[in-house]
Amino acid sequence: MAFELPALPFSTNALAARGMCQETLELHHDKHHQAYVTALNGFVAAKPELQGKSLDEIILAVRGDAALAPVFNNAGQHWNHILFWNNLSPKGGAIPTKLETKIKEDFGSVETFKEDFKKAATSQFGSGWAWLVLDPSGKLVVTKTANGSNPLAENQGTTLLGLDVWEHAYYLDFRNRRPDYVTNYLDKLANYEFAEAQLSAA
Repeated sequence: MAFELPALPFSTNALAARGMCQETLELHHDKHHQAYVTALNGFVAAKPELQGKSLDEIILAVRGDAALAPVFNNAGQHWNHILFWNNLSPKGGAIPTKLETKIKEDFGSVETFKEDFKKAATSQFGSGWAWLVLDPSGKLVVTKTANGSNPLAENQGTTLLGLDVWEHAYYLDFRNRRPDYVTNYLDKLANYEFAEAQLSAA
């Protein structure tokens, strides 16, 4: 069964007042994410050993295999973007109580968490992602990955939040000002309710 592009959980103009314009969403979701899905389906169709596997299973099966890097990149980016769309909200920025308590417990303060996340996102050279994960020890940590990799592939734990720092994610809205994009995400767009649900499920 072929992988499909998931619908956005909001309209393409729902985030415009909070720093992500309709054109950004249409290009990012309808063009970039769709391209990853289309490419992944092509690779899977050509490789019987990958057919019938879930997205997670494909990522884990091909990681570290240089010959299958194109499969990994497109599967990883599909996984990353599925999470990313759920990480955004027209009502984003407000951190619910359970998650806030856990953030303060593990980072010392919400401000320190945001500083650590911003540092990870802005220091990722070139394309990649910044993440908030619940590590295997049960502690919240901020990580980053290059290109299409993610916490699943790198055994970092359960992903709560993931921010795309490829330029296509922010260039129309923030040009080359990645730090401003990250701050805007943390303060206005991040769906912390989704992150708390991920934490509870873990």
